[in-house]
Amino acid sequence: MSKDKSEGGEKHKGGPPKEKGAGKDKPAKDKAPGKEKADKGAAKAPGAGVRPKAPTTEPRLVGKYKKEILAELGKKFGRTNPMSLPRLTKISVNMGVGAAIQDKNRLQEAAGDLGKITGQKPQITKSRIAVSGFRLRENMEIGCRVTLRKQRMYEFLDRLISVALPRIRDFRGVNPKSFDGHGNYSFGLSEQLVFPEIDADRVTFSQGMDITICTSTDKDDEARELLRLFGMPFREA
Repeated sequence: MSKDKSEGGEKHKGGPPKEKGAGKDKPAKDKAPGKEKADKGAAKAPGAGVRPKAPTTEPRLVGKYKKEILAELGKKFGRTNPMSLPRLTKISVNMGVGAAIQDKNRLQEAAGDLGKITGQKPQITKSRIAVSGFRLRENMEIGCRVTLRKQRMYEFLDRLISVALPRIRDFRGVNPKSFDGHGNYSFGLSEQLVFPEIDADRVTFSQGMDITICTSTDKDDEARELLRLFGMPFREA
């Protein structure tokens, strides 16, 4: 029995015995010539997989403020620290649409025009109190407004000074005394058609607006000088 075991007792499962090292080497997948080099070159390419940044353009008035206006204000007020000089903080544009009490489409059209003018979605304003004489109830939508800051603020001011105000009929300048005593300047426009973004053929009614320019100073003289250097056309007193 021991002889039989020694001669044929050990059986290989799964067929004949494999040679040493057999089955380790697997056939490599065929690759197109030059593909491997191309893959290595693509992996080492600088900036591969990085999303390019969108180009940013600085508004014209921002460059003018940094290069010209700051120096002029420093000489005018005798200051060397640029942080102590006046600057713009925000611009608020408000439309009061009283006709929206009877026709809500008026408010939607006014909000659409305000969005085109400022490049920002307007906020709908509601009444705070009820006035029976005007058929006004509390929390009724009667207007829209936009608050502009940073780049949009400078872009709007540039279009306002360079394009919109000169298009006003018989324009002789804005009132230089319309300051509130805290360095903020407010004035009104009678219609939205002075802005080139509004198509006159599609406008069904004229809508005025109030514009408030806020500055970092609380002195009217400094704010007036800042706006004058920006190009605000003040009329002569």
